[in-house]
Amino acid sequence: MAEGVLNGKTIIVTGAGSPIGMGRHMSIALASAGANVVMMDIDGATLEASANDAREASSDEQILTVVADVTSYADAQRVVQSALDHFGGLHVLVNNAGTNQRNVGMSNTLMEPWWEVSPEAWARVIAVNFSGPFHMAHAAVGHMLEQGWGRIIGVTTSLDTMIRINMSPYGPSKAGHEALVATMATELEGTGVTANVLVPGGPVNTNLLPPDSPFDRAKLIQPDIMRVPVVWLASDAADGVNGRRFIAYFWDESLPIEERLEKAGAPAAWPQIPSKAVYPG
Repeated sequence: MAEGVLNGKTIIVTGAGSPIGMGRHMSIALASAGANVVMMDIDGATLEASANDAREASSDEQILTVVADVTSYADAQRVVQSALDHFGGLHVLVNNAGTNQRNVGMSNTLMEPWWEVSPEAWARVIAVNFSGPFHMAHAAVGHMLEQGWGRIIGVTTSLDTMIRINMSPYGPSKAGHEALVATMATELEGTGVTANVLVPGGPVNTNLLPPDSPFDRAKLIQPDIMRVPVVWLASDAADGVNGRRFIAYFWDESLPIEERLEKAGAPAAWPQIPSKAVYPG
């Protein structure tokens, strides 16, 4: 997209610190497109390093870092208030922060079955991947509704990962996040605030994979795949796009927009599955 398409927009990106993470790449892309970006992470050292990369791609004035934890609603409120105080507004929230069994004390390359996951690991992953997006969106949406414009972008995962063997609690937590986005979108319809999902499309060369992973990292999807579609979703060009999931791998800038949306997009969550609910009487 053209440079400057996000001029005047302020965007929060959670999980923005990892040097090989999707949050870092999305922050750089958003800032390069003209946005003010609040980069949030729990690791201050890696956050500052990634923020310096974003500053080099844009300007010092466009980047604000906040060390905070999405599992804390007080932290979510603090980050939103920091955006309002520092930049005078808030327009887009990118719920990217994520964790999994590996970085809460489980180190096996092949994940354990669900009954071997400790309750502590389960609670932490659910808190980051599912409750975290709710905390951030809840803290941000009031301001967006008041101004009549906003974007909530949730980074979930592929359906096969959500239900893959030995992927609890990561898969179920991401399924919950996607269902939440679909609910948000329905309830936000007509307000000027939208909620959509953006996923890379498959295994990505990030810290989600352990160092001893059998994958050839050079052949994985690279995290910069998220750059172009996240800028489009955050822009005025995406007005009216609500309740959709987009696969970054299939985002093709050479196609006309309608064909591009058809190729990369689908409804968020699973509305294509016929309802089986029974309402007697």
